[in-house]
Amino acid sequence: MLRIIVRRLLISIPLLFVVSVITFVLQSFVPGDPARSLLGVFATPEQYAALRQTLHLNEPILGQYWIYLTGVFHGDLGTSIFTGDPVLTTLGQRVPVSLSIILGGTLVSALIGISLGVFSATRGRVLRRVIDVVSLAGFALPNFWVGLVLASIFAVSLAILPATGYIPFAQSPSGWAQSLILPVAALALYGIASIAKVARDGVMTAMGMDYIRTLRASGVPERSLVWKHALRNSGLSISTMIGLVFVGSLSGTIMVEYVFVLPGLGSLAVDATNKHDIPVIQGVALAFTVLVVIVNLIVDIAYGIIDPKVRLS
Repeated sequence: MLRIIVRRLLISIPLLFVVSVITFVLQSFVPGDPARSLLGVFATPEQYAALRQTLHLNEPILGQYWIYLTGVFHGDLGTSIFTGDPVLTTLGQRVPVSLSIILGGTLVSALIGISLGVFSATRGRVLRRVIDVVSLAGFALPNFWVGLVLASIFAVSLAILPATGYIPFAQSPSGWAQSLILPVAALALYGIASIAKVARDGVMTAMGMDYIRTLRASGVPERSLVWKHALRNSGLSISTMIGLVFVGSLSGTIMVEYVFVLPGLGSLAVDATNKHDIPVIQGVALAFTVLVVIVNLIVDIAYGIIDPKVRLS
C-alpha cells in the first residue's frame, strides 16, 4: 500500500508540471490585453507600455513561464493583476466553498446512487425501469438547468431555501448547510445516475456468480448476500466511478457556482479568464490538478482496501 501511495505521489510531480505548461500556453492565446483591461481605454501608450513591463508581458512566453515557475518553487504563486491579492490567499478563501459543494455532491451521489443501483438490481423489472428513466434524466439534464429549476421552486416559489450566496461554516453551521442544499442537489444528479448504473450492473453480475449461489444454498440471508458480498464484489468499479464523479464535479461546479452566485474556484476561474488575470488562472488550474491527484490517491487506497490482490501487486 505504501508503494502505491509513493508511486502516485511521484507521478503527480510531472503531472503538475505538464498542466502548468499547458495552462500557461493556452492562456497566451486568450484574446485581450491585461494592461488595457486594468488601465482602461483612456490611458496613454506610455502607461500601457510601463504596465506591460512591470507585469513582464513583454517577455517571451518561455521567459514569463520561467518567472512564474521560479516563484512557485519559492512558495509564491504570484499576485492577482487586478486586485493585487496573493493568489495563494485568494485560493485559500475560494477552495473551501468549492470543496463543500463538490464533496457534498459526491457524497450524495454515492449514497443515493449505490442505494438506487442495489434496489434496481434486486427489486424487479418495474423498479428497474423507473430507475433507468431517472438515470437517463440525470445523464441528459445539464446541472445549470437543474440548478435554475431548483432555485425557482424551492427559493422563489416555496421560499424555503436561499437562492444565492454562501455562508461560511464558522459563521453559522445551519446557514452553511442551507446555502449548500440546492447547489449540491444540482451537482449530484449526474453523479447519482452514473453511480446507480455501475452499482446495478455490478450487483446483477455478482448475484449470478457461483459463489453467491453457494452462499445462498448455505443459508446466508439475502440481505447479506446483496449488501455484504455482491456489493463488495462491485466495489472496484463503484470506487472508480465515484472518483470520476468527483473529477467531473470540478468542471460542473463552474456553472453551479455561477447560477447560485457562490464565491468558489469556478467563479474565480471564469472571472480571471475574462480579465486575462494570468496568475489567478494558473493558480486555479494548479488547485484543480492537486484535487484530482488527491482523489486518484484516495481511489487507489480504496482499491487496496477492497481487493487485497491490489495491495500485493
